[in-house]
Amino acid sequence: MVLELKIRRIGNSVGVVLPKEALAHLNVEEGDSVCVTEAPDGSLRLTPTNPEVARQLEAAQDVLRRYRNALRELAK
Repeated sequence: MVLELKIRRIGNSVGVVLPKEALAHLNVEEGDSVCVTEAPDGSLRLTPTNPEVARQLEAAQDVLRRYRNALRELAK
């Protein structure tokens, strides 16, 4: 699927409106969250947000904050 989308003013911001074909392909609807990530080739990927992965990342960040000093010492 190749879609050419225009950047439009939305209030005081700018954004891209996704057509229904793109929403169906992503299996998302209004109100859902999507994640934009950078691919190795420098392009951007748009994927549906997985709540379980988001929860796991939040837990990992908590561990990294809590044990920052110990991890820094272990890395030496």
